[in-house]
Amino acid sequence: MKEQLEKKEEAEQQSSTSNRMELSEKLKRQIALLPNKPGVYQMKDKDDNIIYVGKAKNLKNRVSQYFLRPQSGKVFAMVSHVDHFDFIIVHTDKEAFILEMNLIQTYYPRYNIMLMDDSHYPYIAIRRKDAFLKIARHPDDKAYFYYGPFPNSRDAYNTIDLINSLYPTRKCKNLGKKKCLYYHLGQCLGPCENEIDDVTYENLYTSIRSLLDGNIEPIKKDLKEKMAIASDELRFEDAMGYKNTLDSLERTVAKQAVEVSTDKTNRDIFAYATRDSYISLAILTFRRGILLGKKVKVVQEFGDPSEQATELIEEYYQTNELPKEVVCNIKGFEEEFLSIYENVTVVTPKEGRLYEQLDMAALNARQGLDAHFMSARLDDDNEALLNELGKLLSIKTPYRIELFDNSHLQGSSPVGAMVCYINGEPAKGMYRKFHLSEENAGDDYHSMIEVVTRRYKRLKEEGLAYPDLILTDGGMPQVNATLEALASIDVDIPVYGLYKNDRHQTEGIIDKHANTYPLNPTSPLFFLLMRMQDEVHRFAITFHKNERSKNMKASIFDGIKGLGEKRKEILRKNYPSIDALKNASLEELEQLLPDDVALALLEKVKSI
Repeated sequence: MKEQLEKKEEAEQQSSTSNRMELSEKLKRQIALLPNKPGVYQMKDKDDNIIYVGKAKNLKNRVSQYFLRPQSGKVFAMVSHVDHFDFIIVHTDKEAFILEMNLIQTYYPRYNIMLMDDSHYPYIAIRRKDAFLKIARHPDDKAYFYYGPFPNSRDAYNTIDLINSLYPTRKCKNLGKKKCLYYHLGQCLGPCENEIDDVTYENLYTSIRSLLDGNIEPIKKDLKEKMAIASDELRFEDAMGYKNTLDSLERTVAKQAVEVSTDKTNRDIFAYATRDSYISLAILTFRRGILLGKKVKVVQEFGDPSEQATELIEEYYQTNELPKEVVCNIKGFEEEFLSIYENVTVVTPKEGRLYEQLDMAALNARQGLDAHFMSARLDDDNEALLNELGKLLSIKTPYRIELFDNSHLQGSSPVGAMVCYINGEPAKGMYRKFHLSEENAGDDYHSMIEVVTRRYKRLKEEGLAYPDLILTDGGMPQVNATLEALASIDVDIPVYGLYKNDRHQTEGIIDKHANTYPLNPTSPLFFLLMRMQDEVHRFAITFHKNERSKNMKASIFDGIKGLGEKRKEILRKNYPSIDALKNASLEELEQLLPDDVALALLEKVKSI
């Protein structure tokens, strides 16, 4: 028996080893680009057929598991046929759940057999003429109002049970010849024998519609009272029943951006993003109200970004179906687009479900840019790129590079920031922040002198190593300021600047003699330097925002009678930003402060 178990374990180990995927370079690249965001992924074979659709709370963790862990059975068979994959980012797990089923029921992937039962998410359907309720899978009968869909069928059934218990709705699909038990319990109007007038049905229909539209506070209050009474009377099973019904009711009013629209409108949603001479256009395709997929196109930017985005959309419809409705927020798009395509509606939402879907498209557009820049990074040989940079600038290979940026708002809260890259990778433990003197606020030249002097004077005094290269964000003024600072403390480090063109896009490198070294915007070296530039911007702006928020709160708190240090500390913990404090109500502040102090603080906040 022991020998058999050992042989079985050995066979399983061998099988596990043999079932480890040999990843192609294409898959390695895609796995490295996966975001840590919720979404839906689509596995595709070499012919670009979707063979599996799944959802994930974290796309990077979930999808990489298929390829980086040993698999067996159907999963191994599926993974062995994957040539590449795609994904759609969403806001929430619930959106991912609904989108997953929509895609499965649209494409019927071969490895989703367990999920393909031809079922659709259930709706609650209510008929206006007699307030009759039922569960419907297809919202196509105009005699009914449909509420849903519900990812969890049990929620839909529980909600109907709740409505039937709260209102005297008709319970029988086919009317009988005499009154049933529901009538005698007061839960039915008895239409089998009684003549019910239209006004009664209309009132009943309106009340149920109001509940389904989210007006559930009176019912919640009633349920909570019944739950408390049942608990006091030791009827714990009844109390749990009320609680479950309450939970189900609250879930019915949950909103999601990815939903099946009852108007079944065919629409495309467009959003674009730009970054360092590149533009990304994301298209979310809805057909019959269902999100079927996305497309993201990244191209080099030229001209006005909004005009180029419009041109990309027009090119898209040269080979793709024009829907009934196009949703976007591109400046000047509607007039130009409608001049070409007349039989379409252009929508620019400011709030609501369409606005949430537009935001989802923008999220995918930004992710497209991230993937584009990161894909260049995957091909990078940092040492080779640094060698290339050294040869370009006629200096030794700059294995350690330090970059500076300053930030202020109309001269307030001036700060400086320095980031350090070693071997082409950020060394975050060596980042530094600088509070700048108010006398240099708004003066970029002298602010640069101050921060560079402080940085390298300290390194010199402590006998620490200097970087191989200093990069400034800007042209000759920043380069000259840095050189002036280094000369004042007798330190010699190569200094170059990242200069911009007329459209404020980084174009290349400039030296102390004003010689320029233009960079190819598609080259790996350009992408490496842009990542460095983005990082110092991010670090400086984040530091400045935090300092400005602290300073603004300090000035708001000052001068208010009765607001001492302890109360200030309580406010800082409860309202970490000035925006949070501005959104606070008087009632909220009165829970932390005396009434007169809360009123004085609120008046001061509102005056900003």
